[in-house]
Amino acid sequence: MIRSVVNGVSIRYDDQGPSDGIPVVLVHGHPFDHTLWAPQVTALTAAGYRVVTPDLRGYGGSEVVPGACLLSDHADDIAALLDTIGLDRVVVGGVSMGGQITMEFQRTHPERVRALVLSDTSPVAETDEGKAFRNALADRLLAEGMGGYADEVIDKMIAPYNVTARPDVAEHVLAMMRGTAPEGAAAALRGRAERPDYRDTLARTSVPVLVVVGADDFYTPVSDARATHRLIPSAELVVIEQAGHLPGAEQPAAFNDALLAFLRTRVAVHG
Repeated sequence: MIRSVVNGVSIRYDDQGPSDGIPVVLVHGHPFDHTLWAPQVTALTAAGYRVVTPDLRGYGGSEVVPGACLLSDHADDIAALLDTIGLDRVVVGGVSMGGQITMEFQRTHPERVRALVLSDTSPVAETDEGKAFRNALADRLLAEGMGGYADEVIDKMIAPYNVTARPDVAEHVLAMMRGTAPEGAAAALRGRAERPDYRDTLARTSVPVLVVVGADDFYTPVSDARATHRLIPSAELVVIEQAGHLPGAEQPAAFNDALLAFLRTRVAVHG
């Protein structure tokens, strides 16, 4: 991995594939790291795309910044990282919180966006109940660490049947969650509790958009993905069967097929 200081924070990232390939930035969710995207990096680089996968501040090998980290902080980090490595317009995609960071990036840096990939995420602003939940969870993680939380949510992060059927995936997801610094996870939770509503921004976007969702997603069900799809004139919707909240990890072949088809047919044409 490569390390760069952006916005005063040390960020670690991978930059793989041909330097002249269409650049794709993939943003992990909470509480994971860039390795969540390993199957996508393999498929995309083999197809000739350049793929950048950062560890968000507070996660993986990046610097932990306590307090509260807004989605806009993450989006600004990505913009600064693109400046550092000399990329202008990119395809940017994310899963769950990473999808919300992707929408924030579209809101605040639209001139940098070539296309969007929104996986298992919601554009709706946080509710008062949700704010209380996220702040309480932040307090809990600081007090107890990540282990108990990881064990509690593994069968929501991936479909329960995949915990058994895909033990390699379950172990990877658990390892990422357990390895996340509680201070980083708590800061992201507090910032995410303040997220704005992205529906107006999405409705106005003119770039190609791929909306992906696992058929059995516990957190953002297919009905949410369909609502997001209806907002965006240029969007496509793909439902990944036999997957939950992390279809790129649970069913990588199906996810990669959808992503590559979108890139080939929509992004190259759109420019």
